[in-house]
Amino acid sequence: MDNTGNRGPLGKEWLFCQEKHIFLSKKQKKLVLGIPYELDKNENRVCLTPESVQILVSMGHTVLLQRGAGMNANYSDTEYCDSGAFIVETATEVYTADIVLKATSVSLPEARLMHDKQIILSPLKLFDLRKEAVMEMMQKKVTALGFDFIKDEDGFYPVMRIMSEIAGNCAIMIASEYLGNSRGGKGVILGGISGITPTEVVILGAGTLGEYAARTALGLGATVKVFDHSVNRLRQLTTKLGQRIYTSVFHKPVLERALSTTDVLVGAMRCFGNEEDIVVSEEQVKLMKRGSVIVDLSIDQGGCIGTSGPTTHEHPTYAYEGVIHYCVPNVLSRVARTASIAFSNVFLPLLQEVAWAGGFPNAIRNNAGLRNGVYIYNGILTKEAIADKFGLLSRDINLLIAAL
Repeated sequence: MDNTGNRGPLGKEWLFCQEKHIFLSKKQKKLVLGIPYELDKNENRVCLTPESVQILVSMGHTVLLQRGAGMNANYSDTEYCDSGAFIVETATEVYTADIVLKATSVSLPEARLMHDKQIILSPLKLFDLRKEAVMEMMQKKVTALGFDFIKDEDGFYPVMRIMSEIAGNCAIMIASEYLGNSRGGKGVILGGISGITPTEVVILGAGTLGEYAARTALGLGATVKVFDHSVNRLRQLTTKLGQRIYTSVFHKPVLERALSTTDVLVGAMRCFGNEEDIVVSEEQVKLMKRGSVIVDLSIDQGGCIGTSGPTTHEHPTYAYEGVIHYCVPNVLSRVARTASIAFSNVFLPLLQEVAWAGGFPNAIRNNAGLRNGVYIYNGILTKEAIADKFGLLSRDINLLIAAL
């Protein structure tokens, strides 16, 4: 039942529904989690679904959710309320939580809301990160984790992998949409039809992004060509797909022949915004047919195609030399509900593990995979790449932990 005018665990007047509480085992630490409404208008995801919130609340933890935080993923405040979350009105109230989970990088206004010794989980995107926000978190001795750098027990990046799986699928669906006449494309269907030459798809990168883009394209009947710097990755991709596909390292003449006939080009390489990460130049894009489509999934890090430039969900495409470019950072917001469920599937067991460990400080000490995601530890910068970008000093997280 809905109740208003009641005081939450930190003395604020919040909307909450669940009256029955299950007490924590003495071995667990009670977590107070905050989920803010995202300020980025291109971000529609939320880190925890109502189902995951219900499990956490049943374990005795507290979840503070800013009103409307799940709305763009089609989760209502009522669903969260019925799951036991406290619905708060402002970001200031959310940031009273011990642990805050965000779907986008930390901005300066959000860093200013943080309090001393707070834990923040968010993606670590060097392209979006601002020095002022980093300095603010360091001053407040915040511990910040980039959840896209957290490793599991097998050494994989679970958040990156599941998001890459979704994005790879999305890339082909997007390309299929923009190949149609209504979107200014060639007016062809992506796939293979009896008696008609199959659509050609070129994929740059043989990682998880490239793998799932290839799976979807092959499933539709397209001809797929994959390029990568590593012969070993290309070999592994062929094994995973269970069928022989066209693969090649980046030989310029081979790539240019493929570009001249392709209908779809997918940029699926991890890059860091450097010029050397550009693998298809402006002149090579000019070789492509008019009405063909480029989907650059690497645009979050600056892009791997010379003619790529960031677009938005409101205005997602532009044409260059007759080639349609779709370069929206955070393409996953197109399928926000699916992506939010994927987030929850990773974060729920992670938070349960943290609770049993006695909190994040203990979990970071004991779990090397979790420790790999830390980029600020008690106010000390621990990622060399961030230090180099902003001209700051960093220290090795493992040495900091060993010194405790």
